[in-house]
Amino acid sequence: MTAVERQSADLELANHEQQLRVMVELAKRQAQGDKELHLAIAVDSGVMYLEREGALLREMPVRVGPERRVGVAPDTVHMAAPRGSRTVERILTADSSWTVPAWVYGDRHLAPGTASIKGALGDAAIVLNGGTVIYGNPTAGPLVDSMYVLPGSIRARPEDLRAIVPNLRPGTNVYLY
Repeated sequence: MTAVERQSADLELANHEQQLRVMVELAKRQAQGDKELHLAIAVDSGVMYLEREGALLREMPVRVGPERRVGVAPDTVHMAAPRGSRTVERILTADSSWTVPAWVYGDRHLAPGTASIKGALGDAAIVLNGGTVIYGNPTAGPLVDSMYVLPGSIRARPEDLRAIVPNLRPGTNVYLY
């Protein structure tokens, strides 16, 4: 790589970093101004907040899944920590089935298993638009290991999820910053 190419690549990388900082700050400001019930997740701090009209209703520790390239080459996807504004797409209970992506078995070094599993995301889980999942301790499937967090997703304490899920509806805003 020539010096000019290196300088160009450095400038492009700096531009992307600045765009990420702006997006994170925008999500944080949107959360602060939202009058409706919503979730705000400080990804880097590992904290999730249930808020309404600027009032903090509940503060919960969370673990954010690591960034990782998943899948089998050439069909791979980069799973990044979620950022920005999302909405609740659906709420899952212990009786709900969740379709485990095929790449999860490979990431966990397990033989391929059943695709749709009841309790695969625990007693309560929140599926956001775009596929991000906020889940507790699974009772079945490849995510049962308490040390593993699904890349690109968020793991919360089961008691926290059980407490907040009855208040959430599809369309509820979720801000990840």
